[in-house]
Amino acid sequence: MTTTLHRPSALGALRNRVVKFAESVTTPLVPADYLDIIDPLRSGAGLRGRIVSIHPETPDAVTIVIKPGRDWRTHVPGQYIRVGVDVDGVRQWRAYSLTSRTDRADRCIAITVKAIPDGKVSNYLVRRATPGTIVQLDHAAGEFTFGADAPRKILFLTAGSGITPVMGMLRNMVGQPADVVVVHSAPTSKDVIFSGELRLLARNGRIRLVEKHTDTDGILEVADLESIVGDFADRETWACGPTGLLDAVERHWSDAGIADKLHTERFRPTIVTAGEGGTVTFAKSNTVLDTEGSQTLLDAGEAAGVLMPSGCRMGICFGCVAPLREGAVRDLRNGDITTAAPGDGVLIQTCVSAAAGSCDIDL
Repeated sequence: MTTTLHRPSALGALRNRVVKFAESVTTPLVPADYLDIIDPLRSGAGLRGRIVSIHPETPDAVTIVIKPGRDWRTHVPGQYIRVGVDVDGVRQWRAYSLTSRTDRADRCIAITVKAIPDGKVSNYLVRRATPGTIVQLDHAAGEFTFGADAPRKILFLTAGSGITPVMGMLRNMVGQPADVVVVHSAPTSKDVIFSGELRLLARNGRIRLVEKHTDTDGILEVADLESIVGDFADRETWACGPTGLLDAVERHWSDAGIADKLHTERFRPTIVTAGEGGTVTFAKSNTVLDTEGSQTLLDAGEAAGVLMPSGCRMGICFGCVAPLREGAVRDLRNGDITTAAPGDGVLIQTCVSAAAGSCDIDL
C-alpha cells in the first residue's frame, strides 16, 4: 500500500504567507477589517446596510431607504428589523417595522421612524442621519403577518407609528381581493404617517379609511368600534399602537369571545431609571453584585471572579466591549448614560462604564 501526501500548492502556500504577514502588520486589525471599510455590504461580512435616501413623512417621522448587504434575506410583510447605529460613539440597537414592498427591483428595504421625546436612536435617524451612512442590521423577525394568505375581511386598528407594519402589509397586497378597513388614530391630520398614500388607497376603493384625530375628536374608544365597523367581530384584526389601546382591544375581543381573531404588535417603551451605582448581573456567569457608582464594570467583574474579556492593559482598545442586555450604565469619562431594554443589544466598554442603577451584562 502506498500513501499519497497532498501538499498545498505553491500558490496556496504563498497566499497563506501573505495573509499571515498582513495580519501581523495590521494587528490588532485584520485584513477583513479593511475589507469592511472598502466593501461593507460584501457577502460573509456582518450584515449591514447603507442609507440610500431619507423621505419626510410628517414633521417628526421619516422613511429611510436602506440598501442591505448581499446576505440579506427577504422579509414577510408586517415583520420588523433590528437596526444598529452609532450615536455619539455608542452603538445602539432598536427595532423598526419594515414598510417596503418585498419585490423592489433595487433590493432596497425601508423603515419608517417617528422621533420620540428623548429617543436617542429615533432622533438620530430622523434629525441627523444622512444618505451614505452605514448601519448594522439583523434579519427580519416577527409574527405580525398574514401567514400563508391574507383573509377576505380585514380590520387594521392602529395609532401613531403603529401604522408602520400595516403599511408594509398594505403595500404588498397588490392584486389580492380583500375587504379592508383601516381605523387609524393620530393627534391631527398632519400627524398621520403615510396620510397621502392611505387617502389615495381609500379614494381608489382599495381600503375603507377611518381617521380619528384625537386633538379634535378625542381619544379613540374601543367601545365605539361597533358603530364605526359594525362587522368587526367577523374580521380578522391586526392592531398596533400604544399599550393602553392594545390592552383595551385585547379585553374587548376577549369579552366578545373572538380573541382568536386578534393579532397585536406592541412597541415596547424603554423606561430605565438611572442612579449612582447599583446591582450588576453578569448573566452568563450567574454572578450578581452591588457596585459603587465610581467602580468600573471591568474592575467589579474581575474582583468577583467573572471572566472579563479585556485588552486595555495591553494597549488594545475595545477588547472589553460587551452587550448591555438591560438597565443603565454611566460613562465615567463624560457622565453620559446609556440604557438598554431586552433585545436592544447595546454594546458598552466595561473599562469605562459603571452601573447607573440595575444592569444586566451578557458575560
